[in-house]
Amino acid sequence: MGNGTGIRRTLLAAHRRVREWRMVAKALLSTRHPVLAHLIPIRRCNLSCTYCNEFDKVSAPVPIEEMMRRVDHLARLGTTVITISGGEPMLHPELDAVVKRIRLRKMMAGLITNGYLLSVKRIQQLNQAGLEHLQISIDNVNPDDVSKKSLKVLDRKLVMLAEHADFAVNINSVIGSGIRFPQDALQVARRAVSLGFSSTLGIIHDGEGQLRALNERERSVYREIQKLGKKSFARFNRFQENISRGKPNQWRCRAGGRYLYVCEDGLVHYCSQQRGYPAIPLQDYTREHIRREFDLRKSCAPYCTVSCVQQVGVLDNWRSPQTDGTRVDPALLTAGHDHAAGPFSPAGTRDRTA
Repeated sequence: MGNGTGIRRTLLAAHRRVREWRMVAKALLSTRHPVLAHLIPIRRCNLSCTYCNEFDKVSAPVPIEEMMRRVDHLARLGTTVITISGGEPMLHPELDAVVKRIRLRKMMAGLITNGYLLSVKRIQQLNQAGLEHLQISIDNVNPDDVSKKSLKVLDRKLVMLAEHADFAVNINSVIGSGIRFPQDALQVARRAVSLGFSSTLGIIHDGEGQLRALNERERSVYREIQKLGKKSFARFNRFQENISRGKPNQWRCRAGGRYLYVCEDGLVHYCSQQRGYPAIPLQDYTREHIRREFDLRKSCAPYCTVSCVQQVGVLDNWRSPQTDGTRVDPALLTAGHDHAAGPFSPAGTRDRTA
């Protein structure tokens, strides 16, 4: 990397940090706007990870005109960060135009991808579009019948990102139920840090999506990743610590208010794992909906594993006690998703948390 490239990246990183601090300041001053929205441009995916419930093999991309309308409405609601997810969002033929529209509307732009479709050309196109954050979740060192998102397959993509990406990159490693070799998470995290990326840790739960404490071997890996320290950017906090022990968290979920999940059909949901609540079309979503959901207690919150929603909630846990009346069915409680690439560091890959 030449001196010119290094200087450019340093300046871009400084600019991102300023925008992130502005986001926090805006959130502390007002509770009547979304901090983070996940926007789904396509449900189709080029992989078939067995734990994932957020993809299919047939869906067409959302038309670009509709994607632009959704971005514009999120901007009118005062949204600070939009992260594009899926499915596999890089299958959308006009992804770069969506990123550009997000930046044009003065919002931060993130992307969650499985990484398979990255190339030097695509990375440079994302640079030009103004992407600010990207996350790849890597499930193992070698591909298996659970997931093909392995370090062996994706390492050359990581090298490309290290050499060419002007945006921040986070690599998420995972441990927990369904992962045969928990020590793989440590190898993935070390590789991410060696390339200059941030690294987060995801915890997968059982096949029913239920919270389960890590076993002794998994906790050993968890602690080793903690020792990577500040360089890892892994957000080890009380929320994740309780999840690792199978314990509930007491916090105020602001989903539907501060965090919005906008599915491919354009409906607003609490999160990827609570689809159907409130399921209001985005074009009809108002600041009154935001106020109502901000104040509404969610019964699924104590055992929630969607880390990005919890991290948004941290901004407001100290104020505005919530009222009862939630429509959430606790029986639907499942684990989290790849959320979210951006200043709120992602939860783990689908059906897990970080």
